[in-house]
Amino acid sequence: MVRRILIAAVAVAIGGTAHAQTGAQLTDSAKAMIGSWEFSNAERDKICTAKFTANRAASGYKVTFDANCAKLFPLVQRIVGWKFPKDELLFLVDAQGKALVEFSEVEDGIFEAPTPGLGVLFLQNPAAAAAAPKATPSQKVTGNWGVVRGDGAPICVLTLAGDGLSVTTQPGCDPSIAKLDFTQWRMDNGDLLLVPASGEPWRFEDVDGNWRRLSDAADPVMLVRQ
Repeated sequence: MVRRILIAAVAVAIGGTAHAQTGAQLTDSAKAMIGSWEFSNAERDKICTAKFTANRAASGYKVTFDANCAKLFPLVQRIVGWKFPKDELLFLVDAQGKALVEFSEVEDGIFEAPTPGLGVLFLQNPAAAAAAPKATPSQKVTGNWGVVRGDGAPICVLTLAGDGLSVTTQPGCDPSIAKLDFTQWRMDNGDLLLVPASGEPWRFEDVDGNWRRLSDAADPVMLVRQ
């Protein structure tokens, strides 16, 4: 009799765990991810389909990619699951739970992920993908930018590349900027980060198409499109 009770208790516990690991724990924002999404690069010359489900994977919830995805983006062969823990960053993870791609939502239905070695990757829901093409936030950042202080005269020109997210300091740059040796850039929740060879990144906020550094310094720094 005791044995039967124990077996029944274990069965209930297992059943309860299985029920808890369905889609019930997904937030409303995460539930909105369920379904098929367009997976692409910034140039949109590589496009395939990712399907997000509420089924548990080895880590997170299961995501699958169409057969063409592995040819276009070999990285997806290692992706087994997805997580959207704080409704801010969407993680695509491997079987050990390591985040291989980190997406942030930049517009309704559009996620982007600056990814070293791959450039900027995108996820778009069907409605966003069907809309007329427009410049993405990252595409708006690439190009030449003048570093401006005080009277507005540029003291340096930086080139932000879309391929590899690299930063190039152009000749004639003021030593105060050149010595920082910015090497990479990335987007972070709508802000632009310039990453130096050492030290903390410089964070900029969008101001009518230009970028203002977020800093306590009395002399503000702006990035102005050249």
